[in-house]
Parts: sequence; structure tokens; C-alpha cells
Amino acid sequence: MGTKMELRDKIALCEGKNFWETKAFPEYGIPSMFMCDGPHGLRKLEIHNDHTVVNASRPATCFPAAVSTACSWDEELVGQIGAAIAEEAADQGVGVFLGPGVNIKRNPLCGRNFEYFSEDPYLAGKLAASFIKNAQEKGIGTCLKHFACNNQEYKRFSSDSILDERTLREIYLTPFEIAVREGKPKTVMCAYNKVNGTYCSDHAELLTGILREEWGFDGLVMTDWGAMHDRIAGFRAGCDLNMPGGSNYMVQEVLAAVARGELAEEEIDRSVERVKKMVHEAVEALKSKASCDYEAHHELARTAAEQSAVLLKNEDQILPLKEGQKIAIVGQMAKNMRYQGAGSSHINPTKLIHPAALLETGVGVEEADVAVVFTGLPPEIEGEGFDRSNMEMPAEEVKLIEETAAKNPNTVVVLFCGAPVETPWADQVKAILYMGLPGQAGGAAVKNLLYGAANPSGKLAESWPVQYADCPSATYYPQRDGQYREGIYVGYRYYDKADVNVRWKFGFGLSYTEFAYSDPILDGETAYVTVTNTGCRGGAEVVQLYIAPPQDGIHRPVRELKRFTKLYLQPGESRKVRFDLDARCFAVWDDGWQVPGGRYTVLVGGGPDQLLVAGVIDKTGETGKIPVWQRGSWYEKPSGSPTQEQWETMLGRKYQPYLLQKGKFTINDTVLEMKEHSFVMKALYWGVKRMVARKAEPGTAEYRMILQSSTGSPLRTMQIFSGLKANLFQGLLAMANGKFFYGLRLLLKKGSSR
Repeated sequence: MGTKMELRDKIALCEGKNFWETKAFPEYGIPSMFMCDGPHGLRKLEIHNDHTVVNASRPATCFPAAVSTACSWDEELVGQIGAAIAEEAADQGVGVFLGPGVNIKRNPLCGRNFEYFSEDPYLAGKLAASFIKNAQEKGIGTCLKHFACNNQEYKRFSSDSILDERTLREIYLTPFEIAVREGKPKTVMCAYNKVNGTYCSDHAELLTGILREEWGFDGLVMTDWGAMHDRIAGFRAGCDLNMPGGSNYMVQEVLAAVARGELAEEEIDRSVERVKKMVHEAVEALKSKASCDYEAHHELARTAAEQSAVLLKNEDQILPLKEGQKIAIVGQMAKNMRYQGAGSSHINPTKLIHPAALLETGVGVEEADVAVVFTGLPPEIEGEGFDRSNMEMPAEEVKLIEETAAKNPNTVVVLFCGAPVETPWADQVKAILYMGLPGQAGGAAVKNLLYGAANPSGKLAESWPVQYADCPSATYYPQRDGQYREGIYVGYRYYDKADVNVRWKFGFGLSYTEFAYSDPILDGETAYVTVTNTGCRGGAEVVQLYIAPPQDGIHRPVRELKRFTKLYLQPGESRKVRFDLDARCFAVWDDGWQVPGGRYTVLVGGGPDQLLVAGVIDKTGETGKIPVWQRGSWYEKPSGSPTQEQWETMLGRKYQPYLLQKGKFTINDTVLEMKEHSFVMKALYWGVKRMVARKAEPGTAEYRMILQSSTGSPLRTMQIFSGLKANLFQGLLAMANGKFFYGLRLLLKKGSSR
């Protein structure tokens, strides 16, 4: 239609209609579309305006979470999962689903690590790119998230991620860059937090300078739900869609800014065009009713769980189990497997069979040939909205393992958890099979893996420290602000450089067969190696290539993953693998990507301790500028946790912590913070707490998430979520700041705009 769109309607289009839908404007020929959560399966809620209902969604296939699928190191498999979720999205009338998440696993205690792929940016980016590319083949959109530096759940709505430019580029932006350049997602979701003092929704450098101008992103940026800070700054920065809808957040302020000439209407027009493009493409994709085979998707979920499992230990080749052996099944997770994470990615599975229903047992631990303990982390310990308080397993689970192992020397542990745990019991058991969070078909996958119908081929996508204290960020994670003191030394980059032993290394995983590597060759900047299955079972091997950069210039990790592939080989079969390298394999960030001159060693193999030298490459590139502060610094020889002073020297500025002050509270402060200083906020906190208790059982992951996501969110976020008028929150804020009667007048004000 040719009707010219009114400015108020343009602003309205750039906010959702409700919790999941965009606004329709038939008079302008603009339909509505539906979106929903979906990093490892759809969570389509039919209740459009109640964000407190987390688990009541339409049935959909629950695939293994990213913590598991990353361990497959299989781009094709992850792509198949993306395509399957897109088929279900089309079947359920969903135009865009929210995933994948590529945030770096900076610290093992982040409560949402199960939704993310890896501590390594290259691995995370490549898997996400395949997921996106395959999911979008038939027009359904994905949403890459959470952009950027969203690496803690604690105070995630208002935390400031503070880091140097090199760390930002080399570690935290790289997975997004790979996913955007190669996957081309239709949408990107900005995170709640600030990055170096600016909220992601307002961050022009991130959303326009880097994402659009550098990486060529031509899609839409939407907020995480309730992440909009300032809509005027957001329009300028390139943040197009405020979600959820229904609050009319800052509409009057945006209109006034345009009237004053502070905000150009053309900046709103850009966002309008992106919203229209997203909606029209989704509606077009949903016109053709694609076939959707949920049974086939269940089988894909089983295959994915099998290919993603990591065999961490297999002493005396106790696995696979043999038919006819007397097996004792121990642990609650045999009957109630932990198969997915808690929070916004929680899926109502189409079917679910737990391991105990598939495994024949009937004997006790002492008379069994093998005792299999099913254990891990319960959902209330890790989930969206809160971080873990430590890296330990519950004491009762550790006791169960130790008591079982004491009674039966042939004890196998099957481990379900979304992040690394301390395993002081590891030497007491014969085998450990790590399932991660394996999805709805995890029970069948466990049986096939234990009995050898499937051969474990997963490799860890993150390091497992012996103890939490070994993590470089252990002494300062999490705080209100994310202090990225460790810089580029995240995960194996730190453990290698600091020579710290870990329980299991990044890239490690065993198999029921054996693989041999031979003839590593480097021809120019192309590496070759031959891989042979020397065992008696068919199996898959992950071939990894690392670059070991020179250590005599600017500080760098000992080695970094730059290429990988997964091979399926029959017994006796050999295959020659080829890896082509490019300039980014050798580059560091120094006001742009630079390749420092020096000798680079190319390493290839099946794991961190099985690497062969393919050759060396002498680069005559730029002479790397060594920062004046580097010599003798923590970053040159990292050990333990860097101090704030060491970090500030590297950062080049002093860190100024946020100070909460009564009388100076703002709309960015939370009820949880202000209640310690304000009776009004304390009363509001208890009121919200009672309301949440009616929605979810106290102590559960769902309860913890909802409570944190309400009382722990800024007042502006509460306004966006609730849809209540702005004057109500401005009144509460004034009262909290000691201006009781002024606040009361604001509360009672009628006809105030939202």
C-alpha cells in the first residue's frame, strides 16, 4: 500500500505487539510475525503476555544443548539440528527463533554456559555459522545472541563488561564475526549488559560500526527481552526492535527528540525497513507448509547425543559393557535424567525416555559385574538468571559415587551437567562418560554408548579444571561489573601459558577404537595429515589444527585452535585431511588485524597431547609492537589471578566501580539493590517474591530465574516487561530516593504516557 507511515506508527512498529509477536499495520501492508526461544529446540508459548510462564510451551523436539553439541565438533551435525528446528518453527508458525548463543565460556560458574558452545572463539563461531546457514535455507530466521560480552548471569541486566580492545576482538567478538560472515543470520540480539560503559542497545560502535560496517550484517538487531536502555540512543546505534512489546517504552521521548532535531527521522526509518524486511521474509517463508517429521527429529536428537558424548576415562576397557554382564544401576538421574537446562530455553519434549527404562538391571552394587552411577548437577544449581556458587557437585552425589566405588571396583559414572564440575572421585572409578545435557533422546543414546552400539567420539569444547581455584578469574568472578582482568587468557589459553594441570583438556576425548596420525606435511600454507582407524570398530575422530605463534614479541597464547574437521572411519580405513590456512590464523588485534613477523609452528592431531608438527611458517609481516607495560607483567607469564592494578596497567585506565547511593538511585538500579536502603523497595521486593512463589515452587531453577529476572532487573526493564505506565516506576524511584510525597504524586498521576 502506498500510504505514508506516520512517525508514531514507525516508532510503534519498532516495538513488539506483546511478548512474542511484532505489531501488524494492515493500513501500511505490514503483517505480524511470531518469534520464540529456540537455541536447542522451540519453546513456543501460546500465552503471549506472561513472561513468568517458563515451562508451559507446545511440544517440540528437545535436542542436546550447545554444551553437548559443541563436543561433537561436527559442523554438519549442528547444521542438521538447525535445519530441524527451523522445520518445526515453520510447522508451528514461527518466523524467527532465538538462537544460537555464542558467548564465550569465560568462567565455569556462569549459570547459562550450557546454552553456549565453547571457551574457544573459532570452534564456537564455526558451529554457530553452520547452525544458522542450515536453519535459514528455507526462509525461517535465526537470532544470534547475546551480543556482546554477556558472560555472567549475576546482575546481567546492569553489569558493565570492562575489557581491552584486543581481548574484545580476539576472544569475545570473533565467534560473532564468524557466525555473521559465514552464517548470515537474519537477526542479532543485543545483550543486557554494558560494554566499556555503554549499554549494548545503545552501542553504535558494536551495532553499526563493527556488526554492520565491518562484518557486512544486513539484518535486524533486536533487544534481549527487556534490554532496551534508551530508545533514542538505540535508534541512533542501530538497535531496531524493542522486545517484548506492550509497554510503549519511551515513545514520547523519541517523538520529542525528533521534534527537537536531536534524532533524525531517517534513523527511525532505517529500523522500520529492517523490521519490515524481517516480517515480510518470515511471512513469505511460512506460506509454504513444509513437511515436519518429529519422529525423524527425535532420531536426530539421539544421534546428536551419541556423537556429542565424551568418554573421559575408560580404565581396563571396562566400556563398552558386554551382553550378559550383571549391571547395577545407581542414582536418581537414571530415572530422572537431567537432559536440558533451565530458563528461557526450556523445551516441552515430544517424547522422553529415561535410561532406567531401557537398561536391564536387578542386582545390587556388590554382586554386580559393573555398577553404573547416573549423577550430575540438579537443575536448581545451574540455570539462566543465576551463576553457580562453586564448581562442586552436591555432597550427596559425591558420596553416592564414592560409596558405590568402595563396594564395587568396576564402577562407571555417567555424568549429566551443563558445565565442568570438580571430580575428586575420578581416580576411584573405572570409567566416566560425560553426556552434558543430551536432550530428549539422551536415554537411548546412553544405552547405545554403554553397550557399544554407538562409539563415543566427542571431544571437550572447554577445559575442566581440577579445582575452581585454578581458573584465572576465580578470585574476581562474578562482581557487579565484569572485570575481564585475565585478558585473552581464557580457558586453555591460560592453562597452557601458565602451565596449570587440568583434569581434562580442551579437545580431549576417548573412543572405543584407536586412531593413528602419520605424514604431517606443510605445503606453503596448506597442512596435510593422514588419519587411520587402527582399531577394530568403526568410529569418528576429530582432527584438530593449532598454530603455535612466536613467543618473543607481543604476548600470545602457547597455541590456538585454527582449524578442525570430523572424520568417520571404518577399521583399517585411512584418509588424508587438508587444512588451508589464511592470514587470520596468524593475526593479533592491534588497531586492526596484524600478522606479527616470526616463526609459527603448525600442529595437527587428535587431541591436545597427541599433536604432531606439520611444519613451520616464517612470517615477515609487521614487527609487532610490544606494549611498554608488557615486560615482566602477568600477561607475559600468567600465574594465578591478575590483580586489579596489573589489569588497570594493561587496560590503560583506572576502573571506577559503580556506587549505589540513596538519593541518587536511577531507573537503571534494581529493586534487589535498592531494598537495602529503601522501605518502599523492600515492600515491593516482598510483594514480587510472593507473586513469583505463586508461579513457581521456591528453590527451583524456574523460581530463581523469575525472581532474579524481576527484582534483579532495572526499573526500566520492569516497566518494559510489565507494560505499566512510566509514572508508576518514576514515582517508586522518587520515593526510594527519599522524595516520598513527590513520588506519591507521580504514582497517582492520571493519563501519563508510557
